Amino acid sequence: MDAPDATRFILIGTSHPANVGAAARAMKVMGFADLVLVAPRHADVHRRDEAIAMASGAVDVLASARVVATLTDALDGLTFLAATAMTPRDFGPPTSAPRELFALVAGGPHRVGFVFGSERFGLDNDVVYQCHACVSIPTQPGYGSLNLAQAVQLIAYEWRQALGGFPVVARTTDPELADAAALQGLLAHWEDALIRLDYLDPKVPRKLMSRLNQLANRVELTHDELQILRGVARAIEKALPRNEVAGTRPVDIGAPGLPDAGKMPSR
Repeated sequence: MDAPDATRFILIGTSHPANVGAAARAMKVMGFADLVLVAPRHADVHRRDEAIAMASGAVDVLASARVVATLTDALDGLTFLAATAMTPRDFGPPTSAPRELFALVAGGPHRVGFVFGSERFGLDNDVVYQCHACVSIPTQPGYGSLNLAQAVQLIAYEWRQALGGFPVVARTTDPELADAAALQGLLAHWEDALIRLDYLDPKVPRKLMSRLNQLANRVELTHDELQILRGVARAIEKALPRNEVAGTRPVDIGAPGLPDAGKMPSR
């Protein structure tokens, strides 16, 4: 695994151990590990059982977390601070949505720190004044309440995406699509089955098979799916033998270069 990014997450005045553990987990899944706790309510908040339980495998982030007395103590090495708060009413840094701001900062020379306030009071204006920008997560106007760990997760995700993100690894291989020749064999098979069901009148087909052909093209059947539909047609043939279907005339269901549909092997 690559080394964690140097981005720092700073939590000020945190009181709930579970939030610290959940924040550590949110950071780690996005590849971040630098966590600093400024004047938490309990000095051992990151070592408590609730924090360890909520970290769910991110205990290494908790173990390496620093506890400091002031925000200044948490700023070593950082060149850009983003406060997760609205700009104060009097003055202060500009407020932006995460995606908008991060697109401007990512790829630059800065080492970034994100500053989060306490669960109950948020960030003091004096803290915001020390930051270069404010980040506000867009929410429904009538209800914008986010848990601290939820906010950490959203910021960590958006920042990781701005840095290039992580690839999505497919868990399954691409399916084998049925080729055009096999599809024509299926349609011929189904044409015979539909005639046996008395659904298709071969004398007045009304372009039914052409429409089914277009439907199959849009669906992009896989080889296995085509074989399932072949099996359905075979079941119809078995239930309605040709010599028991009144008024049915023999139909050539083969396709050029293909064996007779009724003799196609199943998989």
